[in-house]
Amino acid sequence: MNRAVILASRPAGIAQAENFAIVESDSKPLAEGQIRIRNEYLSVEPAMRGWIADVGNYSEPVAIGSVMRALAVGQVIESRTGDYQQGEWLIGWFGWQDEAVVDPATIVRRIIEKDLPRSLALGILGINGVTAHLALTKIGKPEPGDTVLVSTASGAVGSAVGQIAKVLGCTTIGITGGPEKVAQCIERFGYDDAVDYKAAGLEDAIAAACPNGVNVYFDNVAGQISDAVYPQLALNARVVICGTASFPTWDPWPIGPRVERHLLVKRARMEGFVIFDHMANYESSVARLADWVRSGQLQYAEDILDGMEACPDALAGLYRGENKGKRIIKL
Repeated sequence: MNRAVILASRPAGIAQAENFAIVESDSKPLAEGQIRIRNEYLSVEPAMRGWIADVGNYSEPVAIGSVMRALAVGQVIESRTGDYQQGEWLIGWFGWQDEAVVDPATIVRRIIEKDLPRSLALGILGINGVTAHLALTKIGKPEPGDTVLVSTASGAVGSAVGQIAKVLGCTTIGITGGPEKVAQCIERFGYDDAVDYKAAGLEDAIAAACPNGVNVYFDNVAGQISDAVYPQLALNARVVICGTASFPTWDPWPIGPRVERHLLVKRARMEGFVIFDHMANYESSVARLADWVRSGQLQYAEDILDGMEACPDALAGLYRGENKGKRIIKL
């Protein structure tokens, strides 16, 4: 038998536990060219909110009744292809389920870092770390001495962005929620400073933390937090749009203060980043990130929940801010 989490209903806004269901079914037979994976770790991504929305996103929505789309770490237990052998550990689009029968096209990569925990392939050595690395370097293009400001600075992507920027010689400022996460940003992830968006006077706090302006703004939230950042953009600033977590819904399309004058007067540039456009650079990025982890330049935090039963509420909990690091389900 195979247990799986399916999308039971289309959510309005952020998915709640009742939008999912855990179902059991017989294991699927293996066809020629397929492999059978037994999952060990399942990923929980903020981007999942977009994958199950029915409006304005960059990928086809997960169909009602289908297994929830997710990256997972698993081991090959049966193979009918010569490319992958029994016993190999892989990361791929295996879904929220115990077992996946897949074609090789769903595989992202082999896990070859045998000296590091396999779970890291879903976080700092996975889509989160690679997104942080490639979005920062390809779009943000930080130079030594730049001030890099990061929203959701203690999250799986944000914490990596701040540390990578530090490795590249930048001053790093984080935006996060609550005193505990402010302390985590500074003490664990090495930010030079961090501001609490839940406290009063956010725009003044950002101005005080960035006296020379913001050269690179890595935006994971949009909305009112980003509205407080734009007045502090420095000349020739770069804004990386990586997420819009603050919007409760995308229908109607979100609107807000206009940014055109900031971009024009400051000759700034704003660009969106979606990891699926950069898969050709995935392996080389993981290699660089793994070296930084080994050297101690890149720290990470994991928020590991136990069992399939944790899946339905895991995404909602992420948006409630309950996690303290990369959220993962361990089977």
